[in-house]
Amino acid sequence: MKNIRNFCIIAHIDHGKSTLADRLLEYTQTIKVTEGQMLDDMDLERERGITIKSHAIQMEYTYNGEKYILNLIDTPGHVDFSYEVSRSIAACEGALLIVDASQGVQAQTISNLYMALEHDLEIIPVLNKCDMASAMPEEVEDEIIDLLGCKREEIIRASGKTGMGVVEILKAVVERIPHPEGDEEAPLQALIFDSVFNSFRGIIAYFKIENGVLRTGDKVKFFNTGKEYDADEIGV
Repeated sequence: MKNIRNFCIIAHIDHGKSTLADRLLEYTQTIKVTEGQMLDDMDLERERGITIKSHAIQMEYTYNGEKYILNLIDTPGHVDFSYEVSRSIAACEGALLIVDASQGVQAQTISNLYMALEHDLEIIPVLNKCDMASAMPEEVEDEIIDLLGCKREEIIRASGKTGMGVVEILKAVVERIPHPEGDEEAPLQALIFDSVFNSFRGIIAYFKIENGVLRTGDKVKFFNTGKEYDADEIGV
């Protein structure tokens, strides 16, 4: 468990978080990026260039000769999807706060940031789009310092387009974000943060196990509805 890191991405709409997430996936060789944003799979998402649905991805990253599992949840930046963001934040121990170097800190970012701080998440500030001619890294860094009270050297300068800063971000995720805590011997407790409907398999729930172990064929009870189900198939 000490080699697992769960983190999400918080950013205002169009601050380049899905593009930066693609670079992380490319660098860790999780996927080969072919076209468009790999995390956005709805037609509307690709057409508009916005993220509507949260996506959970697992990456493997080797650091100092040790293998780490990084679980990333890409969250929507639009204010109308704050419920989705809140579920994602509750399932993580850390967050990348991505701010556009040409636009600065914006309102929706702040509301999601406060949500993350309420959950005691470790925040890693990232200044994105530093390659742009209109970037104002110094001024925007001042805004981030005012907002977070962090040190200037804690802010990572990056670019989703050129891949600048990707290595620093992955290092920071391993070094700064705490690993999840939990007791394997305790009764099963899990938090559902997303679900999708598949016409062949039915409902696929994405969840984070807080305590205990889940195996195929186990009976699970949903706390909110009181209904019981069989765990037909379990993935990662």
